[in-house]
Amino acid sequence: VQLQASGGGLVQAGGSLRLSCVASDNIFSFDVMGWYRQAPGKQRELVAGITSGGRLNYADSVMGRFTISRDNAKNTVYLQMNVLKPEDTAVYYCYARVKYGLGFREYWGQGTLVTVSS
Repeated sequence: VQLQASGGGLVQAGGSLRLSCVASDNIFSFDVMGWYRQAPGKQRELVAGITSGGRLNYADSVMGRFTISRDNAKNTVYLQMNVLKPEDTAVYYCYARVKYGLGFREYWGQGTLVTVSS
């Protein structure tokens, strides 16, 4: 499975961006897809996740501002980011967890940089 993330860029505080992650395989059966981010000097952290059943999970810091969604027909997961803050500046990585036998395999996209200016 390959994940191709896009949509990052430079935006002013209060602005919006939408990230997209296109998978090379059919995501219908993917157990979890989501977005992580890593700011300079910090550990990678979960931003938002969505299960195959549609259950959503958000970091407290983005709750109410970010929305994750998936379009199975397009093999794509989106992250709509509104009311962006400078502290949202980071490289954002797409993530997928796929059932494999009795376990899982994890896949990561290449990352897309989001920079929020104050």
